[in-house]
Amino acid sequence: MNRFFNLLLFFVCLTGFSQPKSPSEFLPNYGKQVTYYHQVEAYFEQLVKNSDWIQHQKYGETTQERNLNAYYISTPENLKNLEEIRKNHLYEIGLFPTKNNSKSKTIVWLSFNVHGNEIGAIESALSVAYELINPNNKETKKWLENIIVILDPCLNPDGFSRYANWLRDISGKKTHPGVSDREHMEPWPGGRQNHYVYDLNRDWAWQTQLETQLRMDLYHQWMPMVHADVHEMGYNEPYFFPPAAEPYHEQIAPFQRDFHKKIGEITSKKFDKEGWMYYSGERFDLFYPSYGDTYPCYNGAVGMTYEQGGIGAGRAVLLKNGDVLTLQDRINHHTKAILTVVELSNVQKDVLTKEFRAYFKDNRTKPKGKYQTYIVKNSPKNLELSVLLNRNRIETAFADETKKLSGYHYQSNKEKSFTIEPNDLIIKVDQPRAVLTQVLFEPHHKLTDSLSYDITAWSLPLAYGVESFAVKGNLPVKTKTRLDVSPTAKVQNAYAYYIPWNNRSSARVLSLLHQENIKVRSARKEVYFGDLKIERGGLIVTKGDNSKVQNFEETIQNLIKEKYDYVALESGFASNGGDLGGESYPLLKAPKVLVLGGSGVSNIDFGQVWFFMDQVIEYPMSTVEIQHFNRVNLAEYNTLILPEGWYGFSDSQKTSIDNFISKGGKVIAIGGAVGQFEDRPGYHLTKFATEDEKAEAQKFIEEQELLDRFLDFEGSERRSISGYIPGAIIENSIDASHPLIFGLGEKYFSLKTTDSNFKLLKGAQNVIYVPKNYQSFGFIGNKLKKSIQETVSFAVDYHGNGKVIYMIDNPLFRGFWENGNLLFSNALFLVE
Repeated sequence: MNRFFNLLLFFVCLTGFSQPKSPSEFLPNYGKQVTYYHQVEAYFEQLVKNSDWIQHQKYGETTQERNLNAYYISTPENLKNLEEIRKNHLYEIGLFPTKNNSKSKTIVWLSFNVHGNEIGAIESALSVAYELINPNNKETKKWLENIIVILDPCLNPDGFSRYANWLRDISGKKTHPGVSDREHMEPWPGGRQNHYVYDLNRDWAWQTQLETQLRMDLYHQWMPMVHADVHEMGYNEPYFFPPAAEPYHEQIAPFQRDFHKKIGEITSKKFDKEGWMYYSGERFDLFYPSYGDTYPCYNGAVGMTYEQGGIGAGRAVLLKNGDVLTLQDRINHHTKAILTVVELSNVQKDVLTKEFRAYFKDNRTKPKGKYQTYIVKNSPKNLELSVLLNRNRIETAFADETKKLSGYHYQSNKEKSFTIEPNDLIIKVDQPRAVLTQVLFEPHHKLTDSLSYDITAWSLPLAYGVESFAVKGNLPVKTKTRLDVSPTAKVQNAYAYYIPWNNRSSARVLSLLHQENIKVRSARKEVYFGDLKIERGGLIVTKGDNSKVQNFEETIQNLIKEKYDYVALESGFASNGGDLGGESYPLLKAPKVLVLGGSGVSNIDFGQVWFFMDQVIEYPMSTVEIQHFNRVNLAEYNTLILPEGWYGFSDSQKTSIDNFISKGGKVIAIGGAVGQFEDRPGYHLTKFATEDEKAEAQKFIEEQELLDRFLDFEGSERRSISGYIPGAIIENSIDASHPLIFGLGEKYFSLKTTDSNFKLLKGAQNVIYVPKNYQSFGFIGNKLKKSIQETVSFAVDYHGNGKVIYMIDNPLFRGFWENGNLLFSNALFLVE
């Protein structure tokens, strides 16, 4: 016996590794209690320390300074050659210049816990990792000869920690399966989202959030062939695994569909053996491009979603069928399903390698989409668009010649002649990420099924509000790699500075000027100073308004340097339109902002406002939760923002808000928050402007109810979508003279995600509204499509000395609607 232990000790010393511990060996409460994030990291640290089958890479930190971690799992030989394997893999799809002698491996990426309160995901990551490197598991070792697994145990450490710390705080020794226990009643804002209460699983393409940006940088360095996105859903739901539901986007390749089918077949057999409930082919589709399954699909991988019932389950919960679902159950289900992903990837390794490489070659030379070149006319908004495209590794160039053409015009939705001019942005489909390029730019996407899980339109030219065209051929045009930008000459004696109002940088500069107590004016009409045209909304900073600012020129130029297109004016005398001292340039008041949050406010919509204020324009705001609203002195603020929510204001609280507005305050009400002013004395928000409109709508409802008497039950769900809009782009007419639309362009295309609508208001300013015979992109139910004609999208309603800005549509939706960001900036800063 002593000889055996001496030999064992010699072996451990020789290799430097001891036996890696299983999760339950390392964590005594594993499967019984949620694991703290630092314990998750400690567990993986001991795996790395005790096995040469796993390596660690920290790829960044969250907003709250928690580590973002990836773990590479494969044979020791493969891990020694990891960098050469990566480069060779990229070479084969045209993303690395040189080939090496390393053997091809199948790259499989496993993502866990993008939603922080879906703890079965992160907990199962520990078990999956262990089983892959477990010395006693010979089967997984065989798989890893051909596979590099990249495992990210927690995409959302801040959200997970918020939930885990709360659950630990309220947990006792005993579990509480009864659904009325507080263990199943997570408090606002919950742990699902990240620090800024953003849903990271809708952010893959838009990359507004720090965690997404860091992860996608690593993702594009690897370009996996298979990606599994591990989630949880409502705890009464059976397990979901692929194949996905319709609609499949038309760009989903046959081999991706085939893998989905095969994974369903093999996983179902394993679940059948265990007697576990499951479903597939329902609910979770492959369409919207910014999910953890679709985004990898549009980058050549087989992207898949896995869903285990568990949200709100705590440590254990009583199900409707009388069973108790435990945390260990959730871990077991995920572990079995995700290991099957690696297993099938090994079985299909040759097919995956062949099809993955062909995907990148064929889609360049034989693209499926209608158009092969996209032209975005030169605009300051292209700066932010270029950032997005660069993050997605989509290649761009700038035109370096003038050429007359004809092509599809996004803003009119028809063919039109146009001229390419120097500095126009050119995006060609003939590039490695051809499919992703087409998915993001194509104006219309074919829906094979209208029952979609998410928005059905997202065309970037409409989101950014820049005139754009698409042509069917691979356009031969002379291009350059850099935009020609002439730096503004610094002057020693400026009368004033003009800062154009045309992108988010304009709002950031105004934010900074306000915070430095610089007096700023805004042009209310077009004015000419010689050859210089001052557009509506343009910011004017005069020396006369800021006489106490020392070193005026140096100070202002330093504050506005982000806006490369600013101009120094030597005189306030206009050649046409009005001098700078005239009434067309009112002084802007610095907003003092209060935002409401808390129970009754949509957490994600609150997060969108918070992120916009804190990160996009970097402007200070105060937040109060509704339950503390009575403690607030509204006189300390001049701007109140009500995000989407289900407010239950008392009569006295409504009176308080009324008085705030009457005395000059501004309220920005978004989505459902506008209901606080509907049909109230002193306000003009009503569903119908006339009795005739109301009677017509009621007649339509009654006629439909009579027809519905003869319909069967089976088709009720599908019929319900006739009044439904999951998310579509709708053309809006505008009042070009109103500050709310300054900088937006000749039209505004709004992303409408609810069926909420109000006929054009009487007594209020209908600044942005849906006209008759409007253009639309994406799915709109046939009953709803007609009813939203001549409805208002954004209006300003004056009450006493103040105003309410009604935002029926949410311009900050997921942060990617760039023209919506500017619209919200207008509401915040320019609407006086």
